Amino acid sequence: MRRRTRESMRMGENDLRALRFLLKRQNEGVPATPAELGALLKLKSSSVTVMLDRLTVAGWVTRQPHPVDRRSLVIVATPGADEEVRHTLDAMHRRMLEAASELDERQAEIVKSFLGRMSSALEDLDRGDSPS
Repeated sequence: MRRRTRESMRMGENDLRALRFLLKRQNEGVPATPAELGALLKLKSSSVTVMLDRLTVAGWVTRQPHPVDRRSLVIVATPGADEEVRHTLDAMHRRMLEAASELDERQAEIVKSFLGRMSSALEDLDRGDSPS
C-alpha cells in the first residue's frame, strides 16, 4: 500500500513517512519541526532541508513560523496532501474490503490465523528473537 501511495504521489519512502507523520501530528494538534522529522527518519539537517524543499515545491507541505519559538519553524502538510493520501488509501481499502468480504467463514478463519502467525513472527524479529 505504501509503495502504491508513493507511486501515485510520485514520492520516495522517506517523503511518504514524513508526510504521514505530519498528518498524524496535525490531527493531534501538535506542531512538527524539521528536527523532529530528522530524528524520526534518522536524517541529517541538510537532508531534511532537501526533502522539505522537494515536498514544498511539489505542494505537499509548507513551512510556517513556530507558534511559540520564533527562531524555529513548523512543517505543515497541505490540505491537498491530506486529500491525496486519503483518496489513494480509500480506494485501496475499498478493494481490500471487497476481497475480504468474499471469504466464507472458514476461509476468513484460516486467513486470520495465518496473518496472526505472520505478525507474531515479524514481532519476534523486531525483538531480535531467534526462530524456534
